[in-house]
Amino acid sequence: MHRTQGRQGVLFALAAIVLWASLATLGVSLRHVPPFLLTGLGLLVGSLVALPLSRGRWADWKVPLPTLLLGFVGLLGYHALLFAAFRLAPPVQVNLLNYLWPLGIVVLAPLLLRGMRFRWQHLAAALIGFAGAVLALLDGARAGGSSFTAALDGSTLTGYLLALAAALTWACYSLLSQRVPPFRTAAIGGFCLLAGMGSLLFHRAFEAPVTLSPRDWGLIALLGIGPLGGAFFVWDAALKRTDPRTVGLLAFLTPLLSTGMLLWSRGQAPSELLALATLLIVGAAVVGARRHPG
Repeated sequence: MHRTQGRQGVLFALAAIVLWASLATLGVSLRHVPPFLLTGLGLLVGSLVALPLSRGRWADWKVPLPTLLLGFVGLLGYHALLFAAFRLAPPVQVNLLNYLWPLGIVVLAPLLLRGMRFRWQHLAAALIGFAGAVLALLDGARAGGSSFTAALDGSTLTGYLLALAAALTWACYSLLSQRVPPFRTAAIGGFCLLAGMGSLLFHRAFEAPVTLSPRDWGLIALLGIGPLGGAFFVWDAALKRTDPRTVGLLAFLTPLLSTGMLLWSRGQAPSELLALATLLIVGAAVVGARRHPG
């Protein structure tokens, strides 16, 4: 029975990774949609996934106010920042910078969680990840036919900074969620619902209204059911059925798969520089996550 649950956990983890890997491709396809509007609609659709899980029991959605606020800020902030970054900078490079969040979890864990110490491999991981980020930006400049400094002018630099802010937001949310009382999986639906409604209010206040096509609505539905909804729930199911260390190692496949899907959707072949940047960013998270004896 335990072995069967372990296999189920791995399958759930892989399902979450595939869903998350589609986030960049869907986000780029919808980058003409204002970020707050896209985040709000996607999260509202994602909240519907919790209805069959809770079987209509609203009590399963209830969490303390600090936990609800954490979910609100984490989900809304991360996705709005990422979608805004896709509008302003080369999407492949934005996607790689966003996937510095596993490294952010490794480096920030000793600061945000009790009982964790900063070790030499955390510094090594930070340096490797930084090198990967620089190579990703260099590849973006090379693809654009400009110098590195010229490529960081104006909106492109803003887009890269937003991508880094998104990575930092998700890393902090992931760590701080371990400091709040445990909650039922269905409660994530409440996070999505509140963050989605808040994002739509921000859209109304700060963004120009747009008309969405039937294709846009279809892609938003996929976004909500998949990376902005279903992925959260199957990930939680994976963590409850198998060793979290196994799940964590599988998560390192996400940036590789996400970058591959994004390149394929755009008809691009990965350059050697971009491939090296991807491996460095993934490798940084692997190095930083290595367990230290004792």
